[in-house]
Amino acid sequence: MLTLPPLSLYIHIPWCVQKCPYCDFNSHGQHGELPQQEYVDALLEDLDQDLAYVQGRQLHSIFIGGGTPSLFDAQQIKRLLDGVQARIVFEDSIEITMEANPGTLEHDDLAAYQRAGVNRLSIGVQSFATDKLNLLGRIHDEGEAQAAAKQAHKAGFNSFNLDLMHGLPNQSYEQAMADIAQAAELNPPHLSWYQLTIEPNTLFHSKPPQLPDDEALWHIYEQGQKKLAELGYQQYEISAYAKPGYQCRHNINYWQFGDYIGIGCGAHGKITDLSQQQLFRTVKVKHPKGYLSEQDYLFDKSEIALNDRALEYLMNRFRLMAAIPKVEFEQRTGLAAASIIKPMQQAQAKGLVTVSSEHWQLTAKGSMFVNELLGLFFDE
Repeated sequence: MLTLPPLSLYIHIPWCVQKCPYCDFNSHGQHGELPQQEYVDALLEDLDQDLAYVQGRQLHSIFIGGGTPSLFDAQQIKRLLDGVQARIVFEDSIEITMEANPGTLEHDDLAAYQRAGVNRLSIGVQSFATDKLNLLGRIHDEGEAQAAAKQAHKAGFNSFNLDLMHGLPNQSYEQAMADIAQAAELNPPHLSWYQLTIEPNTLFHSKPPQLPDDEALWHIYEQGQKKLAELGYQQYEISAYAKPGYQCRHNINYWQFGDYIGIGCGAHGKITDLSQQQLFRTVKVKHPKGYLSEQDYLFDKSEIALNDRALEYLMNRFRLMAAIPKVEFEQRTGLAAASIIKPMQQAQAKGLVTVSSEHWQLTAKGSMFVNELLGLFFDE
C-alpha cells in the first residue's frame, strides 16, 4: 500500500542572460527588464492551485532552479519564500536551495539571498578554464567563479554546491583534473561533477563540438572519482559528491521517489494521491508569456500506471549509491517487493546487484551498466 513520502517544492525561474549551447532546459534569454513581481505573483497563484497535494505534510525542501534565479533580486526571492511559508508549514530543518550564476550576482550579494531565506546555493561554475567557459557560452570567468564561492563562505552558508562538467570540447585529462583541484581549493561542501552530453534541440546538437573519445572520457571519469574521494568527497549519486553530512536533501528526495510540487514555467511535479492510491505527474504551462497570461497553470496531468511504477522507481533509485530498502520500494510504489523478484534474481546473477532479506544493493559493476540493469525490468 502506498504511503506518503516527504514533500518537496521545485520553483522554476526561466530567464537567463543568454542560452548556453548545451542547455536543453526550459530557459529563455533575457530581453529587457524581467517581470519579477508579476512572476512571483503567478508562482504563488500556481502554488495555491496545488495545495491539495500537500495532504497534511510539512515541506521537506525547496529548490529554486532555472534559467538563472539569481537574476531575481533578493527582495522578490524573500517575497516568494514568505508566500510559500504562509501556505505550507516548513520542516524545522528545511533545505532551501537557489541556483546562482557567478556572472549574474549583480542585484545583491549572496548574504542578501541568505537573509531572504535561502540556506543553500548551487553555483554554476562548469569549468575554471577561460577557453572552455567561452565554448560553453558561459558569461562568467574564472575569477568570478572563485569570487562566488568565496562569497558563499563569507555569507555563512552552511552548505553550497559547485557545478562542474567534464568531457568538454577538446578537454584533456590534465585540464579536467585541474578543474577538480581548483574547485576543491574553494572548499565547497558539495560538488556536482557530470559529463557533458549532447542533447536534442540544442546548438551543440546542430553544430556538434569535438569531444574527447570514449577511452579518454572513461579515463577522466575513473581518475576523477579517485581524486574526489582522496579530497574527502563521497559519491552518493551518479554525479553528486559531498563531504559527510552535506548531501543535497532535495535531490535525494527525487531519487528516492519522494513527492514534489512543481511551480513555474514548464515545471514538473510528482505526487502520491493517498486517498486514491495513485501516483501522477504534473507539467505546467511552458512559455513565460503563456504562463503569465494563464489563470490555470496546469498543462498536463498523467497517472503513473501500476505496471510502470517499479521501473519508474528504479530509474530514480538506481542513481543513488545507498542500498534500496525493500520496504521503501513497497511504500513508494504500492507494489510488493516479491513482484520484482525475477528480474532482481537475473540482475544478481549478472553481478549487477546484491540481495539480502531487507535490501537490494547496486554493485560497482551495476553502477556502470545501469541501462542494462533497467532493461531487465521493462517487461515486468
